[in-house]
Formats: sequence, structure tokens, C-alpha cells
Amino acid sequence: MEEVHQTRWTLVLAERERLLRLATSRLGRAADAEDCVQEAMIRAATFEALDESRVAALLTTITLRLCVDHQRGVQRDGRLAGRVGTLHRPPETGSDIEHGVCERAAGAWLLTQTTALGTRERDVLLARARGLSNAETAHALRITHKSAESAFTRARSRLRSLYHQEMAR
Repeated sequence: MEEVHQTRWTLVLAERERLLRLATSRLGRAADAEDCVQEAMIRAATFEALDESRVAALLTTITLRLCVDHQRGVQRDGRLAGRVGTLHRPPETGSDIEHGVCERAAGAWLLTQTTALGTRERDVLLARARGLSNAETAHALRITHKSAESAFTRARSRLRSLYHQEMAR
């Protein structure tokens, strides 16, 4: 029996790094991804009817479902916190409203400045602004991960410089 457990854990642990990358891409936070992956590994290793030839597929399924469950929990908690927050939140002051208006105006102005960027930098920046990860952006634009990362860094630096120039006027 001990030998069976040892074999199962060896198979399960071999998939750990892949599962961490998968869960991190879904959840964003390494700690949350680690929790989901550990739970998935425990469930798979202790599953009575484990087909050892399909461990990778089972672990992927379990991990993805745990990620979805985690995201649903976060959204539920956020909705609850929003409801509770509206009951106890002091009314916004004039400076809070002004700050929000200024932030939106600055964002709109920065969006107009993307025309000063190169095509790749603009495409990468806008993809990231839509919420794509660096890896998803690279895949969508058919460029390497490093190229997407570099283009994003250059675009952000250029926009920051333009913003500071405008604020100095």
C-alpha cells in the first residue's frame, strides 16, 4: 500500500510546476495559485479510482475547477463587502469627486497620446490595458514573451515622460 502512495505522489508532484503556472495565469496571485495546486494534488493522490495514465488530465481539471471556485468566492466576497461598505461609507467629499474626475481626464489624455508610440508598443499597451496578461498579449500579437514585455516597458516609459512634460507646463 505504501508503494502505491509513493508512486501516486511521484506522478502528482511531477505536474506541480505546470499546475502552478496554470493556476497563476488564472488567479494572478501566487499564494492563491499555490493553495489551489496543493488542494488539487491532495485530491488526485488520494482519489481511490486514480487512473495513473491520466494523472495530468485529472490534475488539470481539478486545478481549473478549484481556480473557478476561488474566483467565484472572491467575487462573492467583493459583492458582500460592497454592500457592507455602502452601509458604513461616509459620503464622498468634493475633493474625492474632483480627484476621480482628474484621474479619468488624465487617463483619457494618455489614451490620446498612444499615437506617439510605435505600432508594436501601442498594440502591446492597449492589449495590456484590456486586461490581457503579458503571455496572452505575446500570443495574440504573435511575438515573443520578451518582446511583449520590452514593448510594454518602452510604451509605459514613453507615456510617463509625455505625462510629466505635460504636467510641467
